[in-house]
Amino acid sequence: MANPYRELFRAPGALAFSAAGFVARLPLSMTGIGLIAMLSQLHGEYGLAGAVSATFTLSTALCGPQVSRLVDRAGQSRVLLPATGLSVLSLAALVLCARYDAPTATLFALAVLAGPLPNMAAMVRARWTHLYGGSPRLHTAFSLESVVDELTFVVGPALAVALSTSVFPEAGPLVAIVLLAVGVLLFVPQRRTEPPVHRADAGARAGSAIRIGSVRLLALVLAAGGVIVGAVDVVSVAFAEQHGSPAGAGLVLSAYAAGSALAGLVFGTLSLRTPLPRLLALGATGTALTTLPLLLVDGLPTLAAAVFVSGLFFAPTMIVVMRLVAQTVPAAQLTEGMTWAITGLSTGVALGAAVSGAMVDGYGVTGGFTVAVVAGGLAVLLTLAAQGRVHTARREAEG
Repeated sequence: MANPYRELFRAPGALAFSAAGFVARLPLSMTGIGLIAMLSQLHGEYGLAGAVSATFTLSTALCGPQVSRLVDRAGQSRVLLPATGLSVLSLAALVLCARYDAPTATLFALAVLAGPLPNMAAMVRARWTHLYGGSPRLHTAFSLESVVDELTFVVGPALAVALSTSVFPEAGPLVAIVLLAVGVLLFVPQRRTEPPVHRADAGARAGSAIRIGSVRLLALVLAAGGVIVGAVDVVSVAFAEQHGSPAGAGLVLSAYAAGSALAGLVFGTLSLRTPLPRLLALGATGTALTTLPLLLVDGLPTLAAAVFVSGLFFAPTMIVVMRLVAQTVPAAQLTEGMTWAITGLSTGVALGAAVSGAMVDGYGVTGGFTVAVVAGGLAVLLTLAAQGRVHTARREAEG
């Protein structure tokens, strides 16, 4: 039987844009933690480091969909280079200012200016949609992308911290800057796989994709899933330290990523006839149910097993959400719609980390895992609320 993933790359240019996109999207996961590692060493203040990193994260969350909206209107080749240029220059200036003790306000201003960093995960998915829209191979392509997302968010932060702590403080952010510039410079010239610019009607031009009810709800579903991921990240570290094995947190988080990646790869090989909205409901329900064992773990092995099982539902749910976004937004707003969904996920991760960290401080590890359980229940409710909106939006898109 033919390997469906190998078949994906038979299309001319598919391997090239996918590889370049991987290089260009690593910096998104490296930069925030890289800024924390750099500033905490240079200034000795975790409060300042966290605040600057949070400012950068918030700026990317706000600017990313706007950059993607411009891409939908003008094309990737016309927008990605100037957006990347502004982000690269701002981050480079931030590193220099941190090195030479510039005023604190300068660090925050440059973190804001670095926000137009393009959401390359959405750009790559837009190219897959252009190549395989309407084909079963798009399901496999989106499954592959969910695994790549997992890989970038496992490799990126670890690489940034290792560079900043083992080489010199600025090494993590600097490598992220170089990877961003090189990746985008390799990605943009590949014009034969670039999605065409679709004309939009006056109503679509007047508004953002986030005005579409299905996009808002799907982004919120991923945000709830992101809260679970952020909570697992933070509470696993606290749990490992509590049990006298701080290094064990890495194994736990690897188990979560492995479960999600394995499920994503298998899911991409399946030819499912179940309607996507129903698959979304099943995925969200499974995600919610698998957070409950987190409240019962009594050691690192059981925690690793619990998060592995929990991860099995994450990638398939994300794949279904991205396919639904692709089916429910007009072609002229495709990249922006997918960027809003991914922004929901990354915002949820940040929120989950912050809230669960506070809960751990106040109520211990169980309090932190309770955040994941509540987020799982919220994901189910949002999925149920999205059913009608998704059906309506799909009918409108098909009509």
